[in-house]
Order: sequence, then C-alpha cells, then structure tokens
Amino acid sequence: MNPEPSEAEGRPVGRRVFLGTLALGALAVAAAPTLQRGLEGVLGAASGKDPTGLTGLLPNGGGFRYYSVAASVPHKDATDYRLTVDGLVEHPTSYTLPDLRALPQTRMVRDVQCVTGWRVPGTPFEGVRLSRLLDAAGVRSTAKAVRFTCFDGTYTESLTLAQARRADVLVALRMQDQDIGHDHGGPVRLYVAPMYFYKSAKWLSGITVTDAVQPGYWEERGYDVDAWVGRSNGRGDVPTS
Repeated sequence: MNPEPSEAEGRPVGRRVFLGTLALGALAVAAAPTLQRGLEGVLGAASGKDPTGLTGLLPNGGGFRYYSVAASVPHKDATDYRLTVDGLVEHPTSYTLPDLRALPQTRMVRDVQCVTGWRVPGTPFEGVRLSRLLDAAGVRSTAKAVRFTCFDGTYTESLTLAQARRADVLVALRMQDQDIGHDHGGPVRLYVAPMYFYKSAKWLSGITVTDAVQPGYWEERGYDVDAWVGRSNGRGDVPTS
C-alpha cells in the first residue's frame, strides 16, 4: 500500500496563491527588459573603465559581451557627433547624426557571432548602407579598400572595397529596434553582417578610402583580415544568416 501523502505534498494550491503566482510571473516578464538594460548599463560602464577587457567575460541576459581597447571612450550625441568620409574620393564629406538619419535606412535581422564563441541570434540592425556613402563621395579608380577609425582614439578596422560595397554592410544607427547606445558603440557603429563581430567597429568616426587594406587593431594582433564567419580564425562556426 502506498503511503498517504503528507499535508504539504497533497494540499491543493488555492486560487489566491495561484493568481498571486501568475501576477508575479507577469511582473517578472514586464520587468525583464528594464532589469536587462540596467545590467547592460552596469557592465557597459565597467568595460569603459577596463582596458584589460576582462569585464567582457561577464555574461548578461542579452548575450552580448562588452569589449573596449581604450581606457575610456567619450560620449557623443546629435550635438557633437561627426562622421567623415575621405581619402581616395572626389567629394570628402562630413555627416552629422541628423544627416545620417535623413538618408534612406536599411533594416536587416542577422545573427551576431563573436570570434570568442558567443552568438546573439536574430539581432535587428538599421542604418545607411556603406555603399551609399561611398557612392556619394565618388570613389576614385585607384581605390582598393576602406579603413575605419573610431572616436575611442584606438580602434581601427578595414575592408576591401568589394566587401565594403556589399548590401549587408551598414553604417548602423539602430540595434535591437532602438538607437544604438554608447555601450554598444553608439551613436553610430559599423555592422558587417557576414563577418565576426570584431569587424563591426564601435564608435565609428571615420571612413577613409585607401589603395590597400590596412590591418585593423585585432588583425595586427593575429586575427584574420578576412573574417568570414565559419571560414576564418580556425573556427567552425555556422555562418550567420
């Protein structure tokens, strides 16, 4: 004969307890985005003061890690942000944040893949196709590549001209359906969808057309210059979609 269940095991859950549990669950769901933003803010602020990059090892619910190679990064907004396009072009140009927002915007949803292993699937990005800015500047026939500089004063990246003209390479103004915040490289960052995320330079401030590829910050430290997901750095990641 099976033993009788104890009172603690067998007592039915009352309607008031059940409804209270549902209410707490709904509150947790509603509060999750706020709590997540708070956690991201704390980690982002810490990473901005951590040139070692060790804070990037800390997990957060959004899946992103925070990396900065500079001891500190100034904040920019619509009052003082500028993006320059120069080098081997006919019409060097400087864009304000309102200038960039006024241009036709492209939205795409892709996985973000870091070469260190983490991935954030289905991440929306919006911004201006890099090819549009290059066409407006009038790229000269001798041009072969594009170099990117950032207002952290340290980080750089490069693409070949053919890579830079791809339809899935953006000068991004929005990420996850909101303006890109400082911690994610805002107000403007590069987004190179088919490559590992180190190619998507944060805090973008300069686009310089050059006659040869100039290895970026991490490439000078051993990372691949051509950083296609699944085909570089000895990794076997599934290409981002």
